[in-house]
Amino acid sequence: MQWTLVIPLKPLARAKSRLADTAADGLRPGLALAFAQDTVAAALAAAAVRDVAVVTDDALAGRELAALGARIVPDEPAGGLNAALAYAATTVRVSRPESAVAALNADLPALRPTELSRVLDAAAEFPRAFLPDAAAIGTTLLAAAPGQELRPAFGTDSRARHRASGAVELRLTAVDSVRQDVDTGEDLRAALALGVGSHTAAVSARLLIPGQ
Repeated sequence: MQWTLVIPLKPLARAKSRLADTAADGLRPGLALAFAQDTVAAALAAAAVRDVAVVTDDALAGRELAALGARIVPDEPAGGLNAALAYAATTVRVSRPESAVAALNADLPALRPTELSRVLDAAAEFPRAFLPDAAAIGTTLLAAAPGQELRPAFGTDSRARHRASGAVELRLTAVDSVRQDVDTGEDLRAALALGVGSHTAAVSARLLIPGQ
């Protein structure tokens, strides 16, 4: 099964506020963009991925991610993360109504194409499925098979909310790069230990990160 991924990205100026103890105000937008660039590049290199759509209203991010090969979908609902994802999923299915669609976080800088394909291949066995994040509280990927609505419930305690919605929790090992999203300095250190993409590596070199 080939998947279309929808990746949400808020305006860079407002992104990654919880990294304030690790990255100064002037560096956080660039770090958020680097995360997204490495996420999109790895996603497009995954064998199970047909294409990637990024839902964002940030002009700079739109240009940079389009240059990597992503389709840019404006956030027309402007109603928050889940509304943006539902809209993007509907938009990409206009031309391919039976597409398998998965929502993927934009902050997975250590993402490995082979691990992402393994997660998507496992998700293909179910109508809807999700992968919890490294903290086992949130969600990094939510998948909907052809003919199924995405029904995203990202946000606080999204692991529990996606499970309550009927989505199957994928219990996979050795897919750490798909689970390691980055919200805090500790998360960033964990991603760096896994090995991040070139964009994040370049920006992170300008940060003073204890233990690295």
